[in-house]
Order: sequence, then structure tokens, then C-alpha cells
Amino acid sequence: MPTMTAAQRRARAKEEYDAFLAACPSRQLLGRISDKWVALTIAALHDGGTLRYSELARRLAGVSQKMLTQTLRSLERDGLVTRTVTPTVPVTVEYTLTPLGASLQDLMLGIKGWAETHMSEVHAARERYDAIR
Repeated sequence: MPTMTAAQRRARAKEEYDAFLAACPSRQLLGRISDKWVALTIAALHDGGTLRYSELARRLAGVSQKMLTQTLRSLERDGLVTRTVTPTVPVTVEYTLTPLGASLQDLMLGIKGWAETHMSEVHAARERYDAIR
């Protein structure tokens, strides 16, 4: 196999989307979907189907209005969430997972479930670590 230059390797990586390479655009997407508010928003939309903004805000305890708005906008931009505006008084805004977003839901629910199941073990490990240090 012929040897590739660094530029050729970068070009090939862009075609193959290798997130281990710094220039790979899939890193940005990986960073987005690994955000806790993204994971919880996708899980909440799975649990509730279509939710209004206020319902999401109540479901996601501790999220600020600014963070929820930024999260929903980024999910909409990435094609993971659909935003529907109904011209009522006041305006009704609802969010639903797209098929692409729904393809992430099992993964996100799995991570959420893992965290909930193993939190006591993680706490114990932290205590052991902190006691030694």
C-alpha cells in the first residue's frame, strides 16, 4: 500500500469521518450529543412524544431558559428535533424528535439508565479515590 502524506490522510479522514482525528467534523456532532442537556432533552421527548417548551422546562429540572433555548435550537439545526409553532394567543411552540433524533433515543435512554443504575457505585469509587488522595 502506498504511503500517504499528512494532507492525504486528512482528506481521507474527512471522507470517512474519523472522530479520533482533530479535524474531523464528526467531533463537533459528538460534542453536541454528549452534552447532558441534549441527552436529557432527547430522553424527555422520547418519554413525552411532542412537548411544549414549558413542559420541557418543567421536565428538565435545573435547566435555565437560556440553556434550554440553546439546546433546542442546536437540536433543530442538526435535524434532530422539529419545532412547530401554532399561532394561538399566546403562541404555542412544540418540539418533537425527527426520525434522525429518534434514532438516538435508545442510546440516550441507555446512557441515562446506566447513570441512574450505577450512581451508587460511582459515589463509592469517588469516596475511595478521595480518601487516598
